[in-house]
Amino acid sequence: MRAPDMLEYFYDAPLYDDDLLKLGVRFLHNLLFMSLVVQFGLKRSSGSSPEFAFTAVLLNITVFFICFTLKKLDIGLGMAIGLFAIFGVLRYRTDTIRTKEMTYLFVVIGIAIVNALTNKKTSYLELLAVNCTLCLVVFCKEYVVNRALATAPPPPPKPRKPPKQTLVYDNLQLLAPDRRDELIADLKQRTGLQVTEVQIGEIDLTTSTVRLGVSYEGED
Repeated sequence: MRAPDMLEYFYDAPLYDDDLLKLGVRFLHNLLFMSLVVQFGLKRSSGSSPEFAFTAVLLNITVFFICFTLKKLDIGLGMAIGLFAIFGVLRYRTDTIRTKEMTYLFVVIGIAIVNALTNKKTSYLELLAVNCTLCLVVFCKEYVVNRALATAPPPPPKPRKPPKQTLVYDNLQLLAPDRRDELIADLKQRTGLQVTEVQIGEIDLTTSTVRLGVSYEGED
């Protein structure tokens, strides 16, 4: 038995099919527009990491081949909706994915599905229009957002919180509200810190001590 016949026997599929050429053309088409979105959209997005761009590329390619391979099973629309549902509940437990990055995942998934599941009822001009529209929306969004961020005034600096320390204090008599000034003065004298605020914590009557949260001026 010849090698091609053996492959057809074991895999129950012909060695060559005319869809191979369609696969190559559509994959290049998908790769072009996906690369544009990743290069000029995702990579220029503020806070996006190169690792996430790599994830988006692999996800797009994987979804494209899944859709194209299963396309012959006549489950086109249902499969597309199912893939969107699967990735809609996709959660990475190690890192939190921002809403913006999740939206880019939907974009690259959508590009893969559109390019893989089109049939004879969809012309190449329609396919080109859909891909160009998606890319144009991404480019315009990034341009508008980045321009707004560049022209926006810088946010006011956050007020620096005073440093805090927790210590064990042994003079319970100064915990009375009317002796707060004496408590602060005693802490300043004994610690050498410019104490500004004192918070009373757990009191241990067996050892006559109390835990105090002390805020003071100066560096940590």
